[in-house]
Order: sequence, then C-alpha cells, then structure tokens
Amino acid sequence: MRIVPILIAILVSALIYAFVFERERLLALLPAPTPEASETASDTPDTDAPSNAPDKVGVVAIHSQARVIDSAVILRGRTEADRLVELRAETSGLVISEPLRKGAFVAKGDLLCRLDPAARNANLAEARARLAEAMTRIPEAEARAAEARAQLAEAEINVNAAENLERGGFASQTRVAATRADLSSARASVQSASSGLEAARAGIESARAAVSAAESEIARLEIAAPFEGVLETDTAEIGSLLQPGALCATVLQLDPIALVGFVSEMQVARVERGAMATARLASGQTVEGRVSFLSRAADNTTRTFRVEIEVPNPDLTLRDGETAEITISAEGKTAHLLPQSALTLDDEGTLGVRIVDAESRALFTPITLLRDTPQGVWMTGLPESADVIVIGQEYVTDGVPVSPAFQELGQ
Repeated sequence: MRIVPILIAILVSALIYAFVFERERLLALLPAPTPEASETASDTPDTDAPSNAPDKVGVVAIHSQARVIDSAVILRGRTEADRLVELRAETSGLVISEPLRKGAFVAKGDLLCRLDPAARNANLAEARARLAEAMTRIPEAEARAAEARAQLAEAEINVNAAENLERGGFASQTRVAATRADLSSARASVQSASSGLEAARAGIESARAAVSAAESEIARLEIAAPFEGVLETDTAEIGSLLQPGALCATVLQLDPIALVGFVSEMQVARVERGAMATARLASGQTVEGRVSFLSRAADNTTRTFRVEIEVPNPDLTLRDGETAEITISAEGKTAHLLPQSALTLDDEGTLGVRIVDAESRALFTPITLLRDTPQGVWMTGLPESADVIVIGQEYVTDGVPVSPAFQELGQ
C-alpha cells in the first residue's frame, strides 16, 4: 500500500520535468492547428489583454441653468420707537396737576405735570420792581454826567483866561493855580459821573437778568409733551414732591416706527440707504418701509453695522420691542440653485462644486454662497449653464473621466 504514493510522486516529478525542461520537444510532438481554428482564435477578443482606454467613474449630475434672483439681505431685528424721552423736573416743588395714565395719547405741548409756584411769583415781582428802580437811576446819572461836563468846560475857560491875564501881567500866579485846580476837580467830577452812569446801566442789566431767572423758574413749573405720542408711564401723582431730576413721565413716538437690525461685514456693502425693505413680525403682520440709516462704524463686540428702517404706523398697531425678520432688497444677481450636498472643498479648503466639462472630465469650480433656502442653496461663480455633480464628487479629482447619470433637481 505504501508503494502507490511513491509511484504517483515519481510520475508527477517526471511530468514536471518534462513540462519545464523538455517543453519544446513536447510541443513538437503535438499536431499543428488548422487555419480555421487560427482565424477563430484571432477573431475572439482577448479579455485578459490590457486596454489603453482609461476607466470612467460613474457619478450623478444635474443640468443647472443660471437665473436672476433678488439677492435680498435678511436680518433678525426688532421694532423701536422713533423717539423716546423721559421728562424730568428741573426744579423742586409739589405736583398740583391731576395725573395722566399710561397709554394715553398726548399732543405736542400738552401739560403733563404742574408744580406749586410757592414764592416764585413774589420773587418775580421783586425782580421786576428792582428793574424799574434801576431804570429810574439812569436819568439822574445822565444829568450828573451832563453837569460835570459843563463844569469841566467852564474850568477850561477859566484856566485859559487866567493864563492869558498872567502873561499880560494882569493876574497873579495864585489865580492861575486856583483855576487849574478847579479844572482838575471838574475832570474828576466828569469821570465820577460817567462811572455812576455805567453803574446805573449795569444795575439795569442785573435787574433784567433777575427777572429772566425768575420767569424761567416759573416756566419750569409746567412740564409739557415735546411731541405727539403715547405715555409709557403714569405722570407724577398729585401731591408728590419732585426734586430736580425726578421723573414726571415717559413719552413714546410710534409714528413712524423704526425697524432696527444689524448687518454683517460681508453683507453691509449690499445695503443702501433708501432701499425698500419688508419685515414679518412675530405676530405674523407684514410691514414695509425704507432704509433710513446705515451705520458707518461697526459694533466693537459683534462687528456688525446698525440698520434702521422707517415704517409708517398711523394707527399705532406696531409696538416698541417686537421681534421681526427683516428683508432688505438688493441688486439682483445671476445664480444657480443647487442642493447643499453638491458642495465640496478642494485641497486648499476652498468651497465649490465639481462640474462635468465638455470632455466629460471632473472640474472643480469655486463658488460664492448667496442664500440658503429649503429648496437648495443659491450660489454664483458657475458658468451660465453647467452640469454639476451632486453624487460622487468626493471620489473624483480634476481631470478624472466621469460617466454622469443625470437627474432632475429634487429627485
């Protein structure tokens, strides 16, 4: 039984030796192939032979055509009163007017708080009396000035006469000295009278200032609405004591009302003053207005720019502080709407998509995002018409042949 494996091993070894070392002799012993067999063999393709044509990668793509869209700027913001002022007392006093309740409409000039005048009317009367007294001193001072000037003229004449008589030997030097002394005295009287006149005039100005201060103090007793609006707080209660700086009332002006938002550095160049804007409030109401203000300085913390939109509010249905989604119209742009899954990055981290070029090769193209919508992403940077790879773009690089299967957007 053991000899059979040995014989099989010897036979296999002999066959291997003959096939390796005596291959040519074995082939010579085989019959030659017929011409028909040769032709058949030549017509059969050799599937094992390497092909020079490169293999194509299967991808899914869509035909995309550029469209003109309104590249609006969308912000989150709030409503804000056009004007808000806190009316405070400028002087102290007891409130003697009946209070107005918050929510009341007030017109410009309506009285909100009146304070007790106390002794202020008496102070005004005293100031006016002092003014009248000061004004009566003017004629007296002017008369004294005129008298002093006349005495000065007389003294000058006497000095000239005495000097002429002295030169002719008809007057003594003592008389000349006396007339000169009278002249100096007359000049001093003129100076004194002029000073008295100026003092009287200064007294009038001082009395007028006192009258003006007393009148201003009385005017501060009444606090009126500076513009038409709505009371946000109750006015001061009757009998309460207001000190300087104490709050009388808060007034809001809600017509027009402002929509306030903050635009980023990337979008601020697309916002222009006077541009139309719409806003959808948290209550569901939609309003329209125009951009009235665009800040020139960015916020130091958020690096955003303040935008204000003026909206008419004649019926005062819009309130201060409501949340709003603001859409500001901007210049239209040509863009493609593509699914967000089509986006990819190149080796340098640039955002873009891969398209199929005219030679059916993959080509990376950088893009700029405009707006994100539920249907897809609007982007620019692509040709007017492009075949964009939406599935398989991560498995190909630039220049790789692709075999695209096209589908419609949304499938």
